[in-house]
Amino acid sequence: MVLQSNSMICKDLFTAVKQLADSEIELIKTIENSKKTNNIKNIKNTMSTTDKKSVKKSTKVFNVRPSAALIAAKREAAQQRILQEKKSNNVFIYDIYQKAIDAYNIKRMETGIVFDHSMAEHKCLWDSNYPECPARLIRVLQRCEELGLISRCKLITPRLASENEILIKHSQEQIDILKSTDGCTDINNLELLSSKYDAIYIHPSTYRLSLLAVGSTINLVESICKGEIQNGMAIIRPPGHHAMKSEYCGYCFFNNVAIAAEKVLCNNLASKILIVDWDVHHGQATQQMFYDNPQVIYFSIHRYENGEFWPNLRESNFHFVGDDLGEGYNFNVPLNKIGMTNADYLAIFQQVLLPMAYEFQPDLIIVSAGYDAALGCPEGEMLITPACYAHLLSSLLCLASGKVAVILEGGYCLKSLSESAALTLRTLLSDPCPMLETLTLPSISIRDTILNTIYTHKPYWKCYQYQDTYSINSTPNNKEENTNQYLPVIIFKETDVRPKVYETQNCYPVQTQEIIEIIEKQLSTLIQFTNLSKAPNKVCIVYDDRMLKHYDISDANHPEKPHRINIIYKKFQEYNLLDRSFVQQGRSATKEELLLVHTKEYIDKIKNTKNLKSKELKKQAETYNSVYLHPETWSSACISTGSLLQVVDNVLNGESQSGIAIIRPPGHHATEDAACGFCIFNNVAIAAKYAIEFHHVKRVLIVDWDVHYGNGTQSIFEEDSKVLYISIHRYDNGSFFPNSKRANYSYVGSESGEGFTVNIPWNKKGMGDAEYIAAFQQIIMPIAYQFNPELILVSAGFDACIGDPLGGCFVTPELYGHLTHWLSSLANGRVILSLEGGYNTNSIAHAMAICTKSLLGDPLPILESGQIPCASAVHTIHNVLKTQKQYWPNLIFNLSLPKEKILSKPKVSYKKTNEQIINNEELLKYSESKIALEEIETEKMQNKKIATWKFINKIKNVDEKDLSDKLDEAIDSYYELQNIQLNDNTFYNEVSKYTKTCMNQDQKEGHSNENFTSFAAGSSGKQNERIITQTSGNKNLYDYFSENLQALVAGDMFAVIPLKECPHLDSIRDVPALGIDVHLPCVECESTAENWICLQCYIIHCARNINQHGVLHAEKMEHPLALSFSDLSVWCYKCEAYIDNPRLFAARNAAHQSKFNEELPWTYNDD
Repeated sequence: MVLQSNSMICKDLFTAVKQLADSEIELIKTIENSKKTNNIKNIKNTMSTTDKKSVKKSTKVFNVRPSAALIAAKREAAQQRILQEKKSNNVFIYDIYQKAIDAYNIKRMETGIVFDHSMAEHKCLWDSNYPECPARLIRVLQRCEELGLISRCKLITPRLASENEILIKHSQEQIDILKSTDGCTDINNLELLSSKYDAIYIHPSTYRLSLLAVGSTINLVESICKGEIQNGMAIIRPPGHHAMKSEYCGYCFFNNVAIAAEKVLCNNLASKILIVDWDVHHGQATQQMFYDNPQVIYFSIHRYENGEFWPNLRESNFHFVGDDLGEGYNFNVPLNKIGMTNADYLAIFQQVLLPMAYEFQPDLIIVSAGYDAALGCPEGEMLITPACYAHLLSSLLCLASGKVAVILEGGYCLKSLSESAALTLRTLLSDPCPMLETLTLPSISIRDTILNTIYTHKPYWKCYQYQDTYSINSTPNNKEENTNQYLPVIIFKETDVRPKVYETQNCYPVQTQEIIEIIEKQLSTLIQFTNLSKAPNKVCIVYDDRMLKHYDISDANHPEKPHRINIIYKKFQEYNLLDRSFVQQGRSATKEELLLVHTKEYIDKIKNTKNLKSKELKKQAETYNSVYLHPETWSSACISTGSLLQVVDNVLNGESQSGIAIIRPPGHHATEDAACGFCIFNNVAIAAKYAIEFHHVKRVLIVDWDVHYGNGTQSIFEEDSKVLYISIHRYDNGSFFPNSKRANYSYVGSESGEGFTVNIPWNKKGMGDAEYIAAFQQIIMPIAYQFNPELILVSAGFDACIGDPLGGCFVTPELYGHLTHWLSSLANGRVILSLEGGYNTNSIAHAMAICTKSLLGDPLPILESGQIPCASAVHTIHNVLKTQKQYWPNLIFNLSLPKEKILSKPKVSYKKTNEQIINNEELLKYSESKIALEEIETEKMQNKKIATWKFINKIKNVDEKDLSDKLDEAIDSYYELQNIQLNDNTFYNEVSKYTKTCMNQDQKEGHSNENFTSFAAGSSGKQNERIITQTSGNKNLYDYFSENLQALVAGDMFAVIPLKECPHLDSIRDVPALGIDVHLPCVECESTAENWICLQCYIIHCARNINQHGVLHAEKMEHPLALSFSDLSVWCYKCEAYIDNPRLFAARNAAHQSKFNEELPWTYNDD
């Protein structure tokens, strides 16, 4: 009875659906026949949507009665919609502080370390002087013990890797060959076997210890990914980065880093990995293993000398950038001369690595840490000091939520190796970076290498836009233009021929005794004078509630209110930041201290305000620019300054490493003799003078990131070379407060202070994380490193933070933590933040808290990937670089690069070896999961590549008996949803190669899978029909509904059919002459995640699931029609429906051209 009932229901429902379809078709025909369409062709030809004479809206009232079935179906649909709304009423709200809030519960965990003394057994039995020797491990561990580092770490258990783990990246043959030597005591045979490979020796323990090195690396990396430790170091040998799939090489047998990286990818413990290889030899094996994998960026800095240095490979050059989906994800920075210095390596990080890393935003970083570029190494012949490695590593620790694994590779000067490795571990433990010696200038050779690398990667990364371009076909207008043009050139001087037998003895560079003694002396001096002290307290915090007494009597809503500092202090209490810091009570500054900056007359004038009445206070305040006065102003201002000096004393006396001053009134607008911009005394300027006068500090860096230009601070130090003042502020071509032309990039200081003022003026509102990251990486950090300050004071205004009512910018609270971390690498970590502006109390509380967590060593939130600075910001940065390079000669990278593609794509001589192990259950789960069309279409291209890569690897090694017969359909639909064009034959053939062997050839192809079927919203009827034909054969709409009735009833499948007519089409205006750029951000929030463009005013806003600016615009301006940048569909907010009409073609075509560089096909009837 139940079966019969269900059958009748289905039959009735089927009949209803059929009648619905017939009625709709009849209705559409009637409407279409009644419309005046004489000028449709004109629309097509002119691409105009506003010529109302060509297509008039029909005003005729049609006498078409819908069928009873149609009315019943619509009523049923309405009821279902009501039920659905009751069942689920999801509203997506984006909290701008969510990342900051989430970060409060994340504290720094322990640093892990893994080693095993048995690894010292591996040695060369026929050459006692072989550089890859047991002493390398022993000396590193000894130095770490001397510095008390190992006892501060969590010991990770070493273990042997399994054979299956080795097979992830190596062939069975290579495992078997090495396994056969296990315990072998025939030295002659071991040497003979070793001679078959380039630069290796085999010991009876090599197989076991190679397994131990791999297993220990995996354990460390997995412990980091699982959140058991924060970061860690593997002090292991043999090293691994030269070990190829089927070949031992360069002291390496199994690739420790590559296997560990692949394993955490397979186990979904990481999805985006950055491997930084700073070993002086190119890790060609690691490159090969990830060359076509967009989940892994391999970044190598290595000695190359145009191919004349080992391993003498073409593929080690800068133009080998990856292949297939991994194209653009391989970075080679080849060093073409010896003697590279700290300045050269820091430039590589600042100009190439860090901009890319912040665009990529990895969730794990693995460092192949060879120390053969360190001073004294006979193989590297470079001049990198041990302390420099601490700085290189520190710059990476704020990425990937602090998940960083350092794996020992090479390094053959025992003294510089052990010191460098120990300082690396010390940095992982969050100790401050030692100050470097004054940097030399980057070499011309490294300038060329960096420009070569940037040129080859510009097509793949948007962060490289700080070099102008020129055409190689044009003639320079003048000599200066000619000298500013750089032409990348590929040079390879070595032969590709490899010997069949390799030397096994005396096959390495040997230093003379005289050279060894000189190096020993240099290193001993370096170690002696490297300050490794650290304060007992990480952070000193000062706060005094007496500063709350200063407020505006006449305006309770004045933005500079007492609540600003009170809410910060409460936030610190709420998240236990005070318990983790040294907290001081404020004090009042003395008159002597105030006189360091301000005139006696001005000080006396402010002091006298405590005796004035309200009218007198108001009258005196009016003599200043944007200032209010209160009877307690003198007291509060003195405590504000004195409290900051408390922190300066605490830090410079060695009691705390860094400091936070929660003070007000602010100070950076106050000049020597006048209050200005809510500021009374210039707290930071007084603190700088105080540090120089009473603590004998030679160089002070002031970084002012308040959104307003610090006119007071600049004027105080404009002739002082002891203080470098760098201000990043909103300028708006002089129209933004304090409206001074001296805030422009052209003002650089005067007399002895010329060049010690650096202004970075933004000329529009809306600057955010991307712009501030770019300014720091391109300008602030390079100049700061060359200045080499002994103390850093930050005028920490947070009015550029998102939500601030005065700043109009979008910097996130978490970014301020990253900026703080970068600065803390300098000055031995002596960084003091002093509160300036910031008038959204939630924003400043979160921002200051994240900065404090950064100074405490806590991991920082991962920023949004793919952020690109706006054109205005890039223009400003260009101007600053051109102005400042005469004062800071390390700014040598602002040359012009060719517009044309002048380098051919190199041929890869090795086979791809990317393989992943998965189970069939995982594949089935993936292929049967629903894919949300909207999410896929709005995904960034980088993530699309990663998703596709995962899909390819999931189907590579699956047995045919476990594959669904619907897999082929799933693949087609997956590409369809991803909006990937299948004209890439190489890519499509690779997929086919792995699927054909898995498919049961007896099964019929082309089976449909309802979970992967969808209509394209906003496409024409012909396009919809084409999709149906592709997915289910040559069937009409009736047949298609029939086959998929069950899915329709169950709600597993749905169709979106746009309306052909809309009463609001008359509101459409012509496409602007410049066309439509689908890459532009939302004008309100700068989001590029999913945007719509209004077809009436052509302003771009974000979707309702982002920040709802599109919806709000439509409601406020009553502009109903908008076009999606994601799928080019058009939505009417008033009709609440998708629209597809010929009058929309011009706008959709303009967007299509911007998105795909080709015109949209015309799919409408021309009659």
